[in-house]
Amino acid sequence: MDSGIKIDPKIFYNNKTLGIYVHIPFCQSKCFYCDFNTYANIDDQIDDYINSLIVEINIWSNILKASSIKSIFFGGGTPSYIHSKYIEKILTSLSKHFIINKNIEITLETNPNDVMKQKFNDLLKIGINRISMGVQSFDNYQLKMLGRRHDSKEAENSYNILKEIGYNNLSIDLMYGLPYQSIKSWEKTLEKSTHLDPNHISLYSLQVEKGTPLKNKIMSGEYEAPNDDNAADMYEIAEKTLFENKFSQYEISNWSKKKYECIHNKIYWENNYYLGLGAGAHSHINNIRFSNIRSPKLYTSNLNKKTSIKSNSNQLDFIENLEKLSYSEQISDTLMMGMRLNEGINLTVFEKKFGKSMTNLFKNQINKLSKLNLINVSETHIKLSKKGRLLGNEVFKEFII
Repeated sequence: MDSGIKIDPKIFYNNKTLGIYVHIPFCQSKCFYCDFNTYANIDDQIDDYINSLIVEINIWSNILKASSIKSIFFGGGTPSYIHSKYIEKILTSLSKHFIINKNIEITLETNPNDVMKQKFNDLLKIGINRISMGVQSFDNYQLKMLGRRHDSKEAENSYNILKEIGYNNLSIDLMYGLPYQSIKSWEKTLEKSTHLDPNHISLYSLQVEKGTPLKNKIMSGEYEAPNDDNAADMYEIAEKTLFENKFSQYEISNWSKKKYECIHNKIYWENNYYLGLGAGAHSHINNIRFSNIRSPKLYTSNLNKKTSIKSNSNQLDFIENLEKLSYSEQISDTLMMGMRLNEGINLTVFEKKFGKSMTNLFKNQINKLSKLNLINVSETHIKLSKKGRLLGNEVFKEFII
């Protein structure tokens, strides 16, 4: 079966540090709002999939020549759904083939109902030192409406188990702007979350994606449509509540305690390089964006035919899409992602990277956005204002060239 595209690996030669993302596409069940590359009821593919990941790691180690790894992030899907022995196998292979600092941030996403003492004790021992738990809400009605498998009490118990085991870098994911979500319900979720006192909280506004069960329920009238004005109010409430509880906002959707910003996600927002492993995983290396074959079965079939690859061959046919970024696209990407950070764009760093002054290159846009009170401009940085964080997309489109 012909799949993927033929690529010369020489274009990826790189001696800079990288982040690594590992995609685990397996779930016990799929939430109503999810449009990620994830699947339920394909557990019979897990063994072969993990083996194919190991083959892909071997391939990239030959191409990237023992690159230094800054962070590792297991996402999905539900990485906590699979046995800890598979996570250990992946980490062992990464350690064998890449330069990994002993203090590296290694994150694993989990659902509350996957948290079991023995499994997470094992994960801690093999090197997982940061857990991102998808709570989404502490309102049981909201959880049921989203198709989540846990309830509020289970989420709280799971968090406490993780603390008891010894995880001291814990993040909670929450969602707002949900159908039927009241301000009071959102305030209670924030109150419960801050009471648990994690190191990090991520807040995501619900995006109703085409083809999801949630979209179908809204289109049929079974659920009401989310209200954008309510979502904006909830965001402002969250800003105030988290500030009062000593969380610092460092990105549009992320807050942390001091020194607990997510290193891996900042790689994305600072437009640095990262390698994505697994079905449908996305990468950015040497100003080239590319992604793997989405189908886990096809990805596995393709990789398991290989045992090794020499760096001068052109057999990277597990890659499905590839785009070499133009100079203009590099600038636009850097600005659209960097403006998400609270510190914004460092003008000196921008000029050093692109050889041009941002204030000269975007003089008209900066003047326009400043007059609209959407950005703040200083001698060293340009960043979103408080109003601009609510209207980020309006700002970002001004910097597309």
